[in-house]
Amino acid sequence: MFVAILKEARPDETRVALTPDGVKALAAKGATVAVESGAGLHSGASDADYQAAGATISTSRDELLASADVVPVVNALPTADQQKLKSGSVMIGFLRPLDEPAALEAAIQRGATLFSMELVPRITRAQSMDALSSMATVAGYKAVILAADHLPKLFPLLMTAAGTIPPAKVLVLGAGVAGLQAIATARRLGAVVEAYDVRAAAGEQVKSLGAKFLEVDLGGLQTEDKGGYAKELSPEALELGRQAIARAALFADVVITTAQVPGRRAPLMIPAAAVNDMRPGSIIMDLAAPAGGNCELTQPGQTIDYRGVTIFGPLNIAAEMPVHASMLYSRNLSNFLQLILKNGELKIDRADEIIAGSCVAFGGEIVNERVAAALKASA
Repeated sequence: MFVAILKEARPDETRVALTPDGVKALAAKGATVAVESGAGLHSGASDADYQAAGATISTSRDELLASADVVPVVNALPTADQQKLKSGSVMIGFLRPLDEPAALEAAIQRGATLFSMELVPRITRAQSMDALSSMATVAGYKAVILAADHLPKLFPLLMTAAGTIPPAKVLVLGAGVAGLQAIATARRLGAVVEAYDVRAAAGEQVKSLGAKFLEVDLGGLQTEDKGGYAKELSPEALELGRQAIARAALFADVVITTAQVPGRRAPLMIPAAAVNDMRPGSIIMDLAAPAGGNCELTQPGQTIDYRGVTIFGPLNIAAEMPVHASMLYSRNLSNFLQLILKNGELKIDRADEIIAGSCVAFGGEIVNERVAAALKASA
């Protein structure tokens, strides 16, 4: 099996799909690996590092695309690259099949088999392949560091000769992996933290990190799906949450939002009216910006000042820490590749629960019902 690792095409992407350690693991399984020159530079991996791990270095992207059996990626290849894929090859990565299914059509027409890391089922056996959680860990940490850097206040409580400096107050919306990491990081920096999540069960995790859980009575509404993700709520339930959040945001120095529903626009949790009442100098770090944002005023990909409140809408915050983000992602991908690589050959067992759950298309045919529905809706 020939595996090709390419430079990521997105201008804001600094991560690489497989690090030298990932290459070494594949080579040990009998795979042949080639790396496009410079693919890992932003992630701290030189061409020499890849060669030492057993890979060859190529300067011809087109040749790699035309000959690779498997192409691990961070983001889906652009259409022009998809059209150059070897017929019947495999592409694996964050493909956004529920958000941008039409962007994969060129690869499907080439007869490619596509695996999306977003769709890896959340089961015990697949925990080591959970790339969403890995990137959320990086994003939650980085969000707090960025907020602390831009906040015109200190985070911790300080006792000085000039008097006491009170700690910053941080409100985290969404207690998934990103939210919990944000809570833990803000607490380490000395902030007082409050958090909200529609899933009442998340309250224990929030409290275990030393934060206060903002509880809202949703009348026993089921708020979590079988995969552990938050479900899309009714307008009435969302409004109850927004009211509680608006009250808490009045006193917050930093609000970090992380709430997303797979394949849907991010839920609106902070209306403009709530931002109007926030104190000048406050910060909103909207990690849901790639899905439209949790704040009504968020402009994805931009940082804006609204009446003294700074609103960040980062689109690729994990790429701001490419060394560790790449390391984690490479491990997730390497573990997934072990499922389809047997004795140096490509063998895809579609009866395997992980393979079946993450497979978007097989041999040029869409096999995921949700993706097929999304593609039909986007036509």
